[in-house]
Amino acid sequence: MGMLDVQADRVRAGATVEFRPTGTSMVPLVHSRQRVRVAPADPALLEPGDIVLARVSGTMYLHLVTAVDTPRRRVQISNNRGHINGWTSHDRVYGICLAVDGVPRPGAAPKARATDSPKPQGAPGAP
Repeated sequence: MGMLDVQADRVRAGATVEFRPTGTSMVPLVHSRQRVRVAPADPALLEPGDIVLARVSGTMYLHLVTAVDTPRRRVQISNNRGHINGWTSHDRVYGICLAVDGVPRPGAAPKARATDSPKPQGAPGAP
C-alpha cells in the first residue's frame, strides 16, 4: 500500500490530512514535496480544475478533475501535463485539495464535507 492509499484511507474515514506528495505530473499546481491539505470531498460538487485524491483503474492519484459526467456520477481524472488517467465514479473520489503549501485552492472549501481538524503526520495525536 502506497502513501496515497494511506492518506485516502484517512480521508475516507473523515479526516482532513496534510502530506507531501512526490512527482512532477502536477507541476506547476503542485510541485514535488509541497505540503497539501486534503479533506473529504462532496463529489457531486466537483468541477474541472479541482484537484482530488481519487482511485482510477486501481491506482490512487492526486490529480485534476478535467471533465464531469453528472448523469453517470463520475469524473475524468488527468495530470497537469495533458495525460488522461480515465473516468472514475463518485465513490472513488475521496478528497479535495484545499491548500498547497498553505495557499488555499480557489473554490475548494465549499466542496469539502465536514471533517476532523487537520493533523499533519508526526503531530501529537496524528496516526
